[in-house]
Amino acid sequence: MLPYTLIEKKQAGKTLTRKEWEFFISGYLSEDIPAYQMSAMLMAIYFRGLEDEEVSNLIDIVIQSGKRIHFKHKDVFYADKHSTGGVGDKISLILAPLAAASGRVRVPMISGRALGHSGGTLDKLESIPGLRTNLTLKEFQEQTDRIGCALIGQTNDICPADRELYALRDVTATVRSIPLICISILSKKIAEGIQGLVLDVKSGNGAFMQTKKDAETLASKLKHFGEAGGLKVTPVITDMNQPLGQAVGNWLEVRESLDVLHGGGPQDVRDLSIRLTEEMILLAEPKADRKVIHAELASLLDNGKAFDKFLEIVKAQDGDISVLEDPESYPEPDYVAEVTADEAGTVQSIDTYGLGLDAIDLGAGRRKNTDTIDPKAGMLVHVNIGDNISPGDPVITLFSDNEKALKNKVKEIGERVKLN
Repeated sequence: MLPYTLIEKKQAGKTLTRKEWEFFISGYLSEDIPAYQMSAMLMAIYFRGLEDEEVSNLIDIVIQSGKRIHFKHKDVFYADKHSTGGVGDKISLILAPLAAASGRVRVPMISGRALGHSGGTLDKLESIPGLRTNLTLKEFQEQTDRIGCALIGQTNDICPADRELYALRDVTATVRSIPLICISILSKKIAEGIQGLVLDVKSGNGAFMQTKKDAETLASKLKHFGEAGGLKVTPVITDMNQPLGQAVGNWLEVRESLDVLHGGGPQDVRDLSIRLTEEMILLAEPKADRKVIHAELASLLDNGKAFDKFLEIVKAQDGDISVLEDPESYPEPDYVAEVTADEAGTVQSIDTYGLGLDAIDLGAGRRKNTDTIDPKAGMLVHVNIGDNISPGDPVITLFSDNEKALKNKVKEIGERVKLN
């Protein structure tokens, strides 16, 4: 086989066999196939798609590129949640300890880094000083069973093929591909040893699937391939036409999550955290009363038990819990700027995708996969669609250690919010 001819085959919209995909993936991992040829293949997939048989084969090939976790406790339900990505989406930071605090499920969560304009749970976790996300698989399994949850990134053991493809998709504009999204999400989730998966499929101008129809298609495909892989799957389509909560940026989102874990925070973040955790528990207990579960989860946020569980998880992974107990002690960014309204009006729309790119420019994300993230960088978006604002009202507050980037953003970021 030759990589060139396989790329040509996919460019023509033809189906590759399992052996051909095994050759291409293993060749890329061994560096016999260079990144530029894999990039060409990703672009061919982006435009020509994959048949269901190819998606199933690639999910299995990616899983087989590493190890698969098998938890020993057969009477315990292991579940996870995955979001297809958005701006200000910090739900995993709340859901994981909340679900673990309920005692109804255990949550072994393998998270990713920022992808395109969307933030990554792993980058948010690593904004907590000392927090170790590179647990061994043994540590990952033991911690999940000991305290109900472990939060790690992809290791060399779990789906190494996906780790390499994920980074390449991020910088080659091939993220918005339904088959590639299915392969990436489901290979990791099946490999981590769970039985149930809740999928938060974002729809809107800040999502990878910008129309509801595309989001529904992705949700249907994820459910189909997830169930084919042996999982119970519940997809939920949620709005990403505006940032989730106010905070966009790694430490800023952790801090907002702490507010929710203390029973406060933005209502949209609290509501979605409870909703998705409910769905997770209902996968484990299909006959349970949703209203009872909802009340229990709300109580765990309000009485601080979910926050205590988050501290327990962070401490177990060597994180500095002092900054979680006293967020004011966290280092301040060098530069802060507030953008205010020039005129009165009602917020008609928010360019959420643009705000995600703005956050990258401020230092909260990566332009290329070797970039270093500034955990303090980001923004607070003070308005929502439908809000009435007056001249001088705060619209967006920017944070960065890069003075030039911040000054440039002050000049243009007001255009992200449209009034009528």
